[in-house]
Amino acid sequence: MATLHRIPYHFHAEGHALSGEFRHPSWIPIEAQAATSLPTIGGHGRAHVENFHLQDFVSFKRADTHVSGKRRRSDSGDTYVTSASTTIEDLDILGVVTASLIVCRLSSVHSPKSPEGRIIAEDSRFEGLRISGQDVKVTLRHNLLVDCETFEDLVTKGIANDVKSGRIAAIDQKRQVAICSLVEKIETKLKGVDVKRHLIEVKDFGKIFLAEIFADPGTKTLTMLRLELGSPHVTDLTAGETRINGVPYP
Repeated sequence: MATLHRIPYHFHAEGHALSGEFRHPSWIPIEAQAATSLPTIGGHGRAHVENFHLQDFVSFKRADTHVSGKRRRSDSGDTYVTSASTTIEDLDILGVVTASLIVCRLSSVHSPKSPEGRIIAEDSRFEGLRISGQDVKVTLRHNLLVDCETFEDLVTKGIANDVKSGRIAAIDQKRQVAICSLVEKIETKLKGVDVKRHLIEVKDFGKIFLAEIFADPGTKTLTMLRLELGSPHVTDLTAGETRINGVPYP
């Protein structure tokens, strides 16, 4: 009888550039732009959108998402490398939030001998970010994920002190989920900004969350921009989001 052949790893990576919905002044859903996902057997996936315009609400010049997964062979044992990357150029949200470039990138290296793959967000960044006409320079703490190889590391070593230091973070040990941010600091002349937090609130506009990480064991989701707007436009938006994990077959 022939032996069943199976790739010994179940890949998972996905990303998209923009999604959400406007609920006021009219209901307008935004289909996920430049969205793609990785086949479970690995390989490559790519999506590309140019010159997106939604009335005068949201626009961007170009968006690209690329996902990949492959096996890396070595004498010490195979590892599995996965990546998910989304870029957005010349983003404009209601003329209030603009950015010349947003890069959202996660990569993972997983040895079947380890309980979780090591996921990092190297090179994720904002360029030319402006809010209400003011420059906003965001410095990200890329070392947060570099230094925390597992979910337990992230919870106990990485973000345990975030709440005490004024950063926004939440940990649910029972459900094994956590949320935090890669933001190290924010430099801007925009009034009312707490530079220790990743949340910027703009009067008569809404809330803007920067570089959020949603984590559970073996999985990370990075959302570079998330908006909750309540006046005069009511909307929820995400811009630049990738998710990555992967596990060996039993």
